[in-house]
Amino acid sequence: MSKVSTRTKLATAMVAALAFAGSNLVAAPLTDVQKADGKMHVAAEKSQQKIDKYYDQAQDMLFEYGSTEDQRESLKGYNDYVAGLVADQEESMKLIQADIDYVETLRQGVVPLMFKMVETLEQFVALDLPFEQETRKNRVENLKSLLNSAEVSLAEKYRLILDAYDIENDYGRFVSATEGKLEVDGKEVLVDFFRLGRVALYAQSQDQKGAWMYDAKSKTWNKLEDRYLRELTKGIRIARKQGANDLFELPIPAAEAAQ
Repeated sequence: MSKVSTRTKLATAMVAALAFAGSNLVAAPLTDVQKADGKMHVAAEKSQQKIDKYYDQAQDMLFEYGSTEDQRESLKGYNDYVAGLVADQEESMKLIQADIDYVETLRQGVVPLMFKMVETLEQFVALDLPFEQETRKNRVENLKSLLNSAEVSLAEKYRLILDAYDIENDYGRFVSATEGKLEVDGKEVLVDFFRLGRVALYAQSQDQKGAWMYDAKSKTWNKLEDRYLRELTKGIRIARKQGANDLFELPIPAAEAAQ
């Protein structure tokens, strides 16, 4: 074999060896790079997952914050409404307390007034024409007992006193006829009493043979002339609704001059 051939073969072998060695040198770093790149992808994916998770949490927190803010505004509005109600109730309580205080003051003034009203009514009955005396005196006595009763409210006591005044007031508006007894010349006579409102009070014997008129000034019964017997009978029948309304003539007490 010639020297050229030997050298050529030797060179070829060296080139092949270097090429093989070079391929190993290049492959090793490339593999490392690929591994590193894979790790980076894995790390990046994990990081992205964490980012997504944190983002979702942030969105949830943002939504929760928004809901909480809405609730806060709603609660604030409700609290303002309740505060307004409380303020209005406190004002109402002040007014109620003022009414209670006024009622108590009024009570202190009404109680003496009621006693005075009953006393005045008693005096009025005693000085008035003597009709239905037992009923009227009993009514006054009942009121006097009622004033000292703790079982009856103040309002009820006041109402009953006003009722008594109304009854007395009605006596002056109508005529009435009732049966009774009248002492005449030391004897009791069965009579029909005829009351002309509060203007005059008459009595007629039931045999219609005698008639009298009450004199409030002297507190005596004065005999009427016989000519008034028929007129008085007519008035008694009208009062009892036993006859048609008609005019009748009777004497009446003279009006007292004003002082």
